Amino acid sequence: MLRLAVATDAETYERMRDPLAARDIAVEHVQTRYRTISLTDPPWGEFDAGFVFPPRLMEGGIADAVLGVPWVNDREAILRSRNKAGALATLADAGVPVPETVAVSNPADESDLVDAVDRFDLPVVVKPNSTTRGVGVAKAADRDSLLGVVDYLDLVHDFQATGDKSYLIQEYLPGATDYRVMVLDGEYVGAVERRLPDDALTAGQWKHNVHRGAEARRVDLDPELRELAERAAEAMDIPFLGVDLLVTDERCVVNETNARPTIDDAAKYVDGFWDDLADLIRETAEQER
Repeated sequence: MLRLAVATDAETYERMRDPLAARDIAVEHVQTRYRTISLTDPPWGEFDAGFVFPPRLMEGGIADAVLGVPWVNDREAILRSRNKAGALATLADAGVPVPETVAVSNPADESDLVDAVDRFDLPVVVKPNSTTRGVGVAKAADRDSLLGVVDYLDLVHDFQATGDKSYLIQEYLPGATDYRVMVLDGEYVGAVERRLPDDALTAGQWKHNVHRGAEARRVDLDPELRELAERAAEAMDIPFLGVDLLVTDERCVVNETNARPTIDDAAKYVDGFWDDLADLIRETAEQER
């Protein structure tokens, strides 16, 4: 039985254990955070493959060195996706439509920021370059609001321990439908629409992250949107990828990608999803390090 190392024990771990066990793949948790790890007598056994490179890069480097296995989504894949600006640049270079975006390496002169925001119709979205789950994302309705958000970012980035000091200024697409599309080994395997409850919309909430209260329901995505998500995964060269689409009446853009996507319940995926995932894991296990 093939042994798969999974570095998280959250939803994805719980949902994949039984379906993959039925396909002769034992899913086992390799805890890399919130613990002590002996480097000469590590706590983990032998594995054939890893699922997704661990969340923290330093602890992940330890697990990677000790386990010595290929990962379905390796460290480079995680870094490519986590760098939002780099991902958008990669996608745009491949001809994949993305939102109008300006990357800012903090600190930048206020005059440069004003010139940057003049490229957009207000409001604009301001987001840290490497956070997830909508953390730190804000909407600025005018220049003063934008500069106020930047002031807060300046304060945070003043701390020497702060790693990524960049952020994005991005066009806001009002009324856009938000889809999370899953692509596995280059093929579309399912999609959900992320929608806020009516009371949240009435209260002025606008971010569609599930972790911020949005609801995700399965949709049968149009073929052209499926193809767009597959093009994004090909450009990013990531085997298991969540692709976020924003769709309006006029256009569709790839807003972000996620190389550490949560696996949802099986009803939200196409038939054969677990078979395809098992095949990808076996192919990964056969790769040389």
